Amino acid sequence: MSRLSLLDANFLMAENRETPMHVGGVHLYTYPEGVNKRKFLAGLKEILLSGDDLRPPFNQRLSSNLLSRANVAFSWETDKDIDLEYHVRHSALPKPGRYREVDTPISRLHSTLMDRNRPLWEMHLIEGLANNHVATYLKIHHCAMDGISAMHATQSMYSRSPEGRTDYSPLSRQSWEKYKKELLPPGAAAPITRQDIRSLSGRITAQIGSGVNLAGALLKYGNVWIGGGRPLNVPWHSVPHAKISSSVSGSRRFIAQTWPYTRIRAVGKALGGTLNDAVLAMCAGGLRRYLDQVGELPEKPLKAMVPLSLRVEGDLESANAVGFIVANLGTHLADPGERFETIQQSVQAGKKVYAGLSAGEAALFTQLTSSPIVLTTLLGLGELLPAYNLVISNVPGSRKAMYWNGAHVEGVYPASIVLHGQALNITLVSYMDQLDFGIIACRRSLPHVQRLLDHLEDALCELEDLAGIEAD
Repeated sequence: MSRLSLLDANFLMAENRETPMHVGGVHLYTYPEGVNKRKFLAGLKEILLSGDDLRPPFNQRLSSNLLSRANVAFSWETDKDIDLEYHVRHSALPKPGRYREVDTPISRLHSTLMDRNRPLWEMHLIEGLANNHVATYLKIHHCAMDGISAMHATQSMYSRSPEGRTDYSPLSRQSWEKYKKELLPPGAAAPITRQDIRSLSGRITAQIGSGVNLAGALLKYGNVWIGGGRPLNVPWHSVPHAKISSSVSGSRRFIAQTWPYTRIRAVGKALGGTLNDAVLAMCAGGLRRYLDQVGELPEKPLKAMVPLSLRVEGDLESANAVGFIVANLGTHLADPGERFETIQQSVQAGKKVYAGLSAGEAALFTQLTSSPIVLTTLLGLGELLPAYNLVISNVPGSRKAMYWNGAHVEGVYPASIVLHGQALNITLVSYMDQLDFGIIACRRSLPHVQRLLDHLEDALCELEDLAGIEAD
């Protein structure tokens, strides 16, 4: 039995019917050439149901003890009698099987709470798509995995060759160990984790450093509240009350779209920034258009929480290892150049706070600065006291093509979390030469959110015009 960390447990304590705390991902595949589709899908399902040696967290459930039932503290225990027929599900779309028909069941599935008496995951095979496509939807609780670890989990399912075949479950220990051997250099020593400081002197030094560096980071946050620290942005400070920061219902709307990686990267480079700066500017421009169209554009700029990975190199096992910065999206600015500069400066200022911290210090700093967010969520104060307006997360994926028993992975679309006060989440994954956007919104708070996809494209075109990049 292993105890969940405070960061992992936060996702359980903050969960209720209106705020399910699981993450998911939709993967789109092309059938292998010439296969019998029915037999091929039956084979995939058989493989998924063959998991008699699943790896954590797929073989773990929450311990049923007094503290767990009181929603105070949680531990994992091995589930020795997993009902895989419950976790692995097979469904078909109605014709004509367009992508919008995929979005509908994903929206529904992502709205439902998970059974805490079972391992906290589901895998759905979805057939009936047009264009010779099939899809999967993996759903797993955020207490068990963050975006990076979920990406590793799904990538462990695949091979780099269309000829690659496997007859054991992609969620098994065997599959995971094979993946780790392929990912980590041969003969490499086990990576040093946050808990793995070797000597007594090292521990003492780390503690002294933690005190000084952590205090400095907290002072930078505090300085913002007394009128200094610009362009640094922090939670709750000057966060506008807007429709995007309203309370949420339990219903979700999922939409997805792919954009070329090189196209967005070229914009960032041409404007003297990074790929992520361009992504944030693209989202800012799209949100400005969407909110203006529905008459809900606030006078103050929207603030976005942008996760930062705190995962130590080689660490594939941690459930959650993530920090965050708050980016000023400059949505009050009509000029896209000014908006881009505002975003870039706020991101750089946020990164500087973490720059002087070790991995352990950064983790502690994140817990200290995020704990009030959990408290406001528990008290139902997210709409009244929004820490930020939305989440925008960029998760690195595979730059090489992936295959599942010969089926080519065409796209990887994440589905994340919304909360009271943050009714929209934009998460994207880099895969091959593309960026796959997965957008989750509260269906009631943000109606017609599918329009945002067109607004994102318009915003990207606007940035290309600013950068002097001619459209292909």
